[in-house]
Amino acid sequence: MRHLIDFGDLTRQEWDDLYARADKIIDHPEQYLDVCKGKVMASLFYEPSTRTNFSFQTAMLRLGGTVFGFADPRSSSVAKGETLKDTIKMVSSYADVIVMRTPWEGAAKAASLYSEVPVINAGDGGHMHPTQTTADLTTITRLRGTVDGLSVGLCGDLKNGRTVHSLIKALAKFKDIRFFLIAPRDLAIPDYLRQFMRDNHMPFVEVTGLEPVIPQLDVLYMTRIQRERFVDPLEYERNKGIYVLTRSKLSRARENLLVMHPLPRVDEITVDVDDDPRAVYFQQARFGMFARMSLLSDLANQPRKIPGPVEIGHGPICHHPNCITQTEHYLPPLVKINGGVPCCGFCDTPLDQE
Repeated sequence: MRHLIDFGDLTRQEWDDLYARADKIIDHPEQYLDVCKGKVMASLFYEPSTRTNFSFQTAMLRLGGTVFGFADPRSSSVAKGETLKDTIKMVSSYADVIVMRTPWEGAAKAASLYSEVPVINAGDGGHMHPTQTTADLTTITRLRGTVDGLSVGLCGDLKNGRTVHSLIKALAKFKDIRFFLIAPRDLAIPDYLRQFMRDNHMPFVEVTGLEPVIPQLDVLYMTRIQRERFVDPLEYERNKGIYVLTRSKLSRARENLLVMHPLPRVDEITVDVDDDPRAVYFQQARFGMFARMSLLSDLANQPRKIPGPVEIGHGPICHHPNCITQTEHYLPPLVKINGGVPCCGFCDTPLDQE
């Protein structure tokens, strides 16, 4: 069974094929009206979403498929205490593909262990968001012609920003990418991603100021400081509003810079930037729909497959408070090695060495 849990699961050739199909859909959408005719997508959104939820639903409808699901878990049996495993086994018996967003890191990986149909991770807490990355790469490739050889600035909450985490994983598949990681020290990228970049020979510089590096960038990827990811409200108050991109700050940027943002924005990009031709975040949202059409046209048409037996766990091995293993204690004790360090196989958090 093929799932999309982490963009790192895709090879470069698979991404090239996915983009080539998205590019054709953008130019000739009428040729894809019946690609998913008779197919059903389950949309399981355990936390609020506008763009991703609507984008997936629209993508499936434009391909001729249908959609069911929920945008509030309180309207489902989750409110009665149903486990993720049981929800997925039930839903996968009805659908041809499952799209899920949850506040729990590693939940999509957990779901993939029990599903009879492909699972697509539409965001799992502050961990990963691979389909936003398909939108990002489609935007860059469509507007710049290539992703190779670019200088990319990632700005904002790099600690909890799942879109940033997925994009870094994806850009490891391209050549000569240079990174400027722009964040306050409290919100720097997680250690496992820093080690991932070193292991994959991805040159990066960590800075706390935006304006000094703007002239060097081909892509500026802005992110919001996400209130919902902070356990400590004082930490949020210290960091909110720390980066604000204005039209005047763009005066020092390159003429062909792409200003991107996964949206929603709060105050990190002022409205006077919207009319600058370098601001492409609304185009980015539209390209995301086409990228998801490309993905669904493949995964929704895969044959159903009953998963094999899964080891029964007896409690979390991971101490990360937002890891899915904290609540779903039956999950197997999955371990992966990141940069030589044993990590949780669900949320990538380094495991305590005792």
